Amino acid sequence: MGVTGPIRVVVAKPGLDGHDRGAKVIARALRDAGMEVIYTGLHQTPEQIVDTAIQEDADAIGLSVLSGAHMTLFAKVLELLRERDAEDIKVFGGGIIPEADIPLLKERGVAEIFTPGATTTSIVEWVRANVRPVAA
Repeated sequence: MGVTGPIRVVVAKPGLDGHDRGAKVIARALRDAGMEVIYTGLHQTPEQIVDTAIQEDADAIGLSVLSGAHMTLFAKVLELLRERDAEDIKVFGGGIIPEADIPLLKERGVAEIFTPGATTTSIVEWVRANVRPVAA
């Protein structure tokens, strides 16, 4: 592919959840690690998130969901990426997500889920290793 430049990540807060401190902390950690971060702000629809990711030529979308609507919101973002032929954009996320739901989300196409207690270092390392891995 020959993609160069910093990894580009859209960090988004879908739905009606108004708690964005965690998303801002992750956005800052990714930025401080040399990535380009586009933070969409609160109350974004899946359509707005996917539109932003495509317009910004993002490599990944990081979703923060604390509202309990994670199954619906992640599924809709993934569906829209498929419809827009943008499945190369990796989707990862975090928030208050029950352990039992994590395998289901991954089966549907979510690349990784980070639950409370995940360190910013582990998230940065995961993004570097999995979003645009360096060719061997």
